[in-house]
Amino acid sequence: IEFQCPFLYIQRVGKSSMMTRFVDHRFTNMYRATIGVDFLTKEVTVEKDSVILQVWDTAGSERFHSLGSTLYRGAHCCLLVFDLSSAASFSALDGWRTEFLLQAAPADLTTFPFIVVGNKTDLGTQEVSPERVQQWCENLGARYFECSAKEDIDVDMAFRSAARAALQYFKCSVMDNRENIQITNREPEEQSNQNASKCTC
Repeated sequence: IEFQCPFLYIQRVGKSSMMTRFVDHRFTNMYRATIGVDFLTKEVTVEKDSVILQVWDTAGSERFHSLGSTLYRGAHCCLLVFDLSSAASFSALDGWRTEFLLQAAPADLTTFPFIVVGNKTDLGTQEVSPERVQQWCENLGARYFECSAKEDIDVDMAFRSAARAALQYFKCSVMDNRENIQITNREPEEQSNQNASKCTC
């Protein structure tokens, strides 16, 4: 089973570093702004199911926002990432979430899964209180993780939570779609056509 999980974020929150840590188990201090979109995959096991995560790393720059409509559609989970040492990055999450829902247009806005990640716990400074973040996540119905890509703290846990949420959302979507599937028995019609074609002379 393959799932698409886009990353949404304001610039320089360490989202690309989180992807690299999760997929390649490495970290670099060199900053490289994402140009357009980066894409990585990793196979994980969730509830005995083999799942291939397609992680789309979207650019934070305004000039790349138009790419969202092509990337977000078909997503099964969305990770909202902010920098714990930047209150502005947390404040931007609500706008990113709104834009995602607008462009992804999921069938049910209330059940689509979001995972919220506060990155850079290693810095030791936090401009956003945990209570404020937890309250926002509860209102959103999202799970929240505080991580450090640099120190490899809970990065794997956040991604595996996203994989579980995506799998559950996928299974629910399949069940919902089954209700719209109609099976028609064409045998009587075919039998009628065959009888009509026989000569009665």
